[in-house]
Amino acid sequence: METFLVQNKKQTENLAKMLAKEILKYKNNKKQALVFGFVGNLGAGKTTFIQSFTKGLGIRGRLTSPTFVLMKKYGNLYHLDCYRIKDHKDVLALDFAEIINEPKNIIAIEWAEKIKKVLPKDTIWIKFKILPNNKRKIEIS
Repeated sequence: METFLVQNKKQTENLAKMLAKEILKYKNNKKQALVFGFVGNLGAGKTTFIQSFTKGLGIRGRLTSPTFVLMKKYGNLYHLDCYRIKDHKDVLALDFAEIINEPKNIIAIEWAEKIKKVLPKDTIWIKFKILPNNKRKIEIS
C-alpha cells in the first residue's frame, strides 16, 4: 500500500496524472479490465482524481460524475458512480460482466465498496480521507 498526503487540489491532480502515466506503461496480460475502486466521503476528491487521471490517460473532453446516470464511457475508460446503488446486482444490468471481461478497458468506480461483491480480487483500491485544513490522505492498494 502506498500512502500520499496532499495539501491541495493541484497535488491531487498531479498524483492522478502520475498514476495514469504508470498505467499507460502497464501491459495488461490479464483476461479482464483494469479496475480501480474509489472510496471516500462526499467531497473527499474522488471525482477530481478521476478527472485528472482521465486527462493523464490522454482522454479529451470534460469528464462529469455519472451520479444520476450511473455510468459514462470515455474511449476505453468506464466511469461508474455507485452512490445511489442499493445493491451490487444493479450494476450487472449495465452489461458490467462484459465490460469487466475486456482487457483493454479501464474502469474507475466511485463508491466501489457498494459493489465489492462483483469486483475482481485484484481491484486497485484508492481510499480518500479528509484531514484538517483541507488536506487529504490518499491510500492506493
